[in-house]
Amino acid sequence: MREVSQPATEAIRMVEVLRALADPVRLEIVQRLAATGEESCNAIGGDLDVHQTTLSHHYRVLREAGVTWTTVKGRSRLVRLRRDDLDALFPGLLDSVLNGARRTHSAV
Repeated sequence: MREVSQPATEAIRMVEVLRALADPVRLEIVQRLAATGEESCNAIGGDLDVHQTTLSHHYRVLREAGVTWTTVKGRSRLVRLRRDDLDALFPGLLDSVLNGARRTHSAV
């Protein structure tokens, strides 16, 4: 297994995290990862109505912002939230965003 380039914990900035979470597709990816723990990019992407190249862009933005951690295993990319890092840097932020997204989704 190998990992792709992603920021160290101390390099994660709140403005970049919020920018990454502001997109509805990326927020949906994060919600799914929060529920499942870790998934392959293909498994998540199969449920979203987004072209593969656009989906790759969303994964890259989340990874570069420090929201997710990606590990390459063979031909698969496994993605998981960096919950521990985000909670240590910005206590309660991820839970607040996820709870807000759930409330907004259920109100629609």
